[in-house]
Amino acid sequence: MNNYAVIMAGGAGTRFWPKGTSKLPKQFLNISHELDTMVQQTFKRLTEFIPANNIFIVTNVNHKNEVRKQLPHLPEHNIIAEPIGRNTAPCIGLANLFIQQFDPKANVIVVPSDHLIKNHAEFKRIMNAGLKFVHEHGGIVTLGITPSHPETGYGYIQFDPDKATDEPDGNEKIYKVKTFAEKPNLEVAKSFLASGDFLWNSGMFIFRADTMMDEMKISLADVYESLMKLVPVLHSKDFDKTLEMVYAQIKSISIDYGVMEKSSNVHTIKSDFGWNDVGSWDEIYNISEKDSEGNVKKGRTVTINSKNNLIINDQKIAALIGVEDLLVIDTDNGLLICKRGESQSVKEVVEYLRRKNLDQYL
Repeated sequence: MNNYAVIMAGGAGTRFWPKGTSKLPKQFLNISHELDTMVQQTFKRLTEFIPANNIFIVTNVNHKNEVRKQLPHLPEHNIIAEPIGRNTAPCIGLANLFIQQFDPKANVIVVPSDHLIKNHAEFKRIMNAGLKFVHEHGGIVTLGITPSHPETGYGYIQFDPDKATDEPDGNEKIYKVKTFAEKPNLEVAKSFLASGDFLWNSGMFIFRADTMMDEMKISLADVYESLMKLVPVLHSKDFDKTLEMVYAQIKSISIDYGVMEKSSNVHTIKSDFGWNDVGSWDEIYNISEKDSEGNVKKGRTVTINSKNNLIINDQKIAALIGVEDLLVIDTDNGLLICKRGESQSVKEVVEYLRRKNLDQYL
């Protein structure tokens, strides 16, 4: 059983301005203030059960050198550089082409590069169970996170409690997926939680390489045909030029829209390993250790009569007096001051800077 992994590291970092920039987006930062960056954490987590030679990373061509720098133990030929981001379906299909050169029926894990996972042992156990399932039964397995509250920032997976297969180790069930749901409003999220058959969509997948390519051939024929143009040049000097031409025309579409929602052979494993997609500055506040006043302080900080704030400053001393529920992020690149609960609007700042051609701050 040959197991491989794909790390998707093409994100632009717009939600973590001013610390995350186009040159150094979130996945290349130690945004959660661990010793390692997000992509380093992801790589190390996978190497606990996947050989480094079997791990591929798909990133933007502008970040290829950063990947080399941060992951020196990853073989050079395992870094796949996209000329432009085209969402997750082309990304996964492209990585599959490389993996199938080694094993057409390889078992493949696909994970984002910038998620936080606390329980590595449970993550490894769930992943190994999924790998064994797809090896023996085919299909696609997506990891569904057991929800702890009615979250409006995640997509959801509805599973069928009556259609379950025993997990290979006998401890859990692998369920047939009924449907995928987009990010809901609060009332719908509450109904999902109450029903008991909805899970958060983690964006992590397990499949056999041939299974995924067969699914893409059926549901995303145009993307599949475009990717097939790359097969003859995968290891030639013409690859980069051909990839640019293919990506200039290939459809930008997620694997969820393009394949998962159309396939009748998708399963899910209910997972609980301390997952967080760390999708905003608000999430950084939520997951960080706080002082007695509820403040999260990263850097030189003074707080007087101030509560429940996140303060991250790279160099200067930051002083907060008489304020509550603020996100204060100070870097060489810019200063962000935002009410907690509104950090999803940071991407609007990035859009504004782009419209005004202020790229030096991006």
